[in-house]
Amino acid sequence: MECKLEKTQNANEVKLEITIEAEKFENAIKKVYFQSAKYFNIPGFRKGKAPQNIVERYYGKEIFYEDAFNDLVPEEYEKALEESKIDAVSRPQIDIITMEKGQDLKFTAIVQTKPEVELGKYKGIEIEKIEYNVKDKDIEDELADMQDKNARLVSIDDRPAQEGDTAKIDFEGFVDGKPFEGGKAQNHDLVLGSHSFIEGFEDQVIGMKIGEEKDINVTFPKEYFSKELAGKPATFKVKLHEIKKKELPALDDEFAKDVSEFDTLKELKQSIKERLEKQNKDREKYEKEDAAVKALVENIKVDIPSGMIEMETENMVKDMEQRMSYQGLKLEQYLKMLNKTEEEFRKDYEPQAIEAIKSRLAIEAVIKAEKIEATEEEIKAKLEEMAKSYGKEAKELEENENIRNYIKQGLENEKAMEFLVENSKEKKPEAKKETKKAEKTEKEPAKKAEKGTKKA
Repeated sequence: MECKLEKTQNANEVKLEITIEAEKFENAIKKVYFQSAKYFNIPGFRKGKAPQNIVERYYGKEIFYEDAFNDLVPEEYEKALEESKIDAVSRPQIDIITMEKGQDLKFTAIVQTKPEVELGKYKGIEIEKIEYNVKDKDIEDELADMQDKNARLVSIDDRPAQEGDTAKIDFEGFVDGKPFEGGKAQNHDLVLGSHSFIEGFEDQVIGMKIGEEKDINVTFPKEYFSKELAGKPATFKVKLHEIKKKELPALDDEFAKDVSEFDTLKELKQSIKERLEKQNKDREKYEKEDAAVKALVENIKVDIPSGMIEMETENMVKDMEQRMSYQGLKLEQYLKMLNKTEEEFRKDYEPQAIEAIKSRLAIEAVIKAEKIEATEEEIKAKLEEMAKSYGKEAKELEENENIRNYIKQGLENEKAMEFLVENSKEKKPEAKKETKKAEKTEKEPAKKAEKGTKKA
């Protein structure tokens, strides 16, 4: 392979002219032929048994060109980038010069490259004071949550349903007098006040008595996922079978024994406090780093290529699509709920993509400026930690260059953010406006006195 490199008239963009030997292209064609021969049905030959030259004569000699190109070029293109030391940040714009059997394959690839970053002030960045302290109420809230999770449901038959109760109901919904799909259930447990049903439904169950039947009238939200029901009034025929209320366990030493490894409530409270303190420290660290990086980004100068924004946006959309799939939701369905096109949805992600790129480039610039490096010991320790969590041998991960680079980059980013925070300054609180007003009020009588003296 031969590669010629030249800059284009656009900033952060280069043009590569790549030549691949005729023999390599010929081998790629043969490979594609063997992979696809079984699909060809040519008269005089059993299906998939026609020789390559016969297939080319029957369908045209270019029949395998495109697949051979797609099979061969990605690897050769990556080699060309590596040899030319090009850090590509966009998909290449390919233009074929020569693609002919028996000749060298020639094509050009125009690609955008990672931009240079001009760092502004990054030492002594000012950030707001960030501090979180554990209060008694925080511990009480945690204990209340533990109480709630360990509560038992007790049947009630001497009063109507109240907020917080679990009501066992039958219901069937009707729109325009007709039942609709998914609007019917029997012996459904509904926690009143959970807002898990359409707004207003649970409020009308409150006050019902066991055995009572009632028509509940509600209106589906305008943004409801089902267009057939969105914004429409509905009537639900409801019957209440059972009422249960939560009975919370007493907060004492026995409770501590039941829900934890501690023997006393005092020990449990101390454990909760220590856990919350650690969470607060982690939160402080994250928010300080986030604030420092945001301040850093405000001081940089960088021209981000359009292809870099496009790829970052694409990755964000794919990540969102994957997270939605875990909830059984497809992107097309989500877009319908938002009443947006895919193009509009992607456009919404562009500002986030630009901020993410700027943050990444700024941190890389700090790493370069401060010569920050991850040591071999640090990389090895992180690899061992990762191997343990995945149930693999550390050696297996160590031999994977991509994983090593990923770990190395992560460690260096972490060090860079720690460096920014350690070298940051706490913002001084601004003077209160009330103070300035007070000063002004104090000065005014003196001026009036001066004027009075002159008149005298």
